[in-house]
Amino acid sequence: MADKVKLAVAILIVIAAVAGFYVYADQSTLFRVIGLLVALIVAILVIIQTAPGRTALGFLGDARTEVRKVVWPTRKETVQTTLIVLVMVIVVAIGLFFIDSFLLWAINLLIVSGD
Repeated sequence: MADKVKLAVAILIVIAAVAGFYVYADQSTLFRVIGLLVALIVAILVIIQTAPGRTALGFLGDARTEVRKVVWPTRKETVQTTLIVLVMVIVVAIGLFFIDSFLLWAINLLIVSGD
């Protein structure tokens, strides 16, 4: 029950921050954004105090660990793959152009012969 109350408080903080951002539209945008960010940080800190918040925080930590394990392609591999994709796009575009031209010719032939 306490977790639900904390989540509700966090949601209310976010709603109040967004409402305040628009209510004080005549104030400096910088101050409104800073206020919004501070409120979001407070809401996140409240959410982290709940069981679902701790679970989400653990998930983010695990995701960060997995991203660090990723072997990113080298520049050479990226350029080669990009060139292959571009060539294939051009080949498929040309093929579709010829298919479309053939179908247009066939339909024109049917329409003209139907007159």
